[in-house]
Amino acid sequence: MFFPMFLWYDPTFYLVIIGLVISLAASGYVNSTFRKYDQVPSRSGVSGTDAAAYILQSAGIHDVQIREVSGNLTDNYNSQDKTLNLSQSTARSTSVAAIGVAAHECGHAVQDKVRYAPMNLRAGLVPVANLGSTLSLPIIFVGVILGMNHTLISIGLWAFAAALIFQLVTLPVEFNASRRAVAILSSSPLLSGDEVVMVKKVLFAAALTYVAAALTTFLQLLRLIILFGGNRDNN
Repeated sequence: MFFPMFLWYDPTFYLVIIGLVISLAASGYVNSTFRKYDQVPSRSGVSGTDAAAYILQSAGIHDVQIREVSGNLTDNYNSQDKTLNLSQSTARSTSVAAIGVAAHECGHAVQDKVRYAPMNLRAGLVPVANLGSTLSLPIIFVGVILGMNHTLISIGLWAFAAALIFQLVTLPVEFNASRRAVAILSSSPLLSGDEVVMVKKVLFAAALTYVAAALTTFLQLLRLIILFGGNRDNN
């Protein structure tokens, strides 16, 4: 298969390296922060599962099932089947970190209950973002092979931009869920004041991973625009 020579030597590859460093730094920070506060047992002695059940009941949410899933920090809330999925490291642990993570996922359940607009928007963008991230690069490369076809390249760039838009919309959703979690824990018997401060550090570290993902995707999009966005023809 033929590729233009500049694809073999890409001076913009440093943008990929920067994105990789940002992602690794954020991942390392959240893992180290979680491990630190996962070693701190809560004074209440409740597990992540028990904390989630208490929060959901207190919020008047009775249609969400709490499930334990495999993995580490694979916690998530699924609004489609109304399940709050806690990883083993969260569900069974009585640590401050585990309770904080469980509360964050409950924050998403509360968002779902009150129909938090950014969350609904993100849900609507999921199929568009998935399609865009899957097809963007193939479309761009087809455009390159066909003699720098600007129409195809532009479609590919916009498709890739859909993934970035999705990640940008994700940011307020995640930050809001963390704020809800902190507010809930601050007014509950689950954690004391100094333990809530620890939770804030855990959730802030987790939020940085979403910021890092958005920055990384932006750098990748910028790289594609530099490489292909300025190559226009009359096709």
